[in-house]
Amino acid sequence: MVTTIVLATCNIHEVPETAQAIADLPEVTEVYSVSGDYDLVIMVRVREHEDLARVVTEEIGRIPGIERTQTLVAFKVFSRHDVEALFSVGFEETT
Repeated sequence: MVTTIVLATCNIHEVPETAQAIADLPEVTEVYSVSGDYDLVIMVRVREHEDLARVVTEEIGRIPGIERTQTLVAFKVFSRHDVEALFSVGFEETT
């Protein structure tokens, strides 16, 4: 599984419609409307890298309202649960 974060700049007047159109894509798991340099943060999960090129350039990039994207491919995920487990090695909880 390839997890990718796509940062998107949109036409500011079309953000809700653009976000919903992106969220409707099967490979998109979440779309966040954010402040800052980008308007949307898009979480994409695909099986193969070849699928990533199709989703980002042929699907997301062609949605009306999208002006620019930047794609970040995740190498490894670190969750709060993983970090807590790492630091609890060798320690037993006492109640």
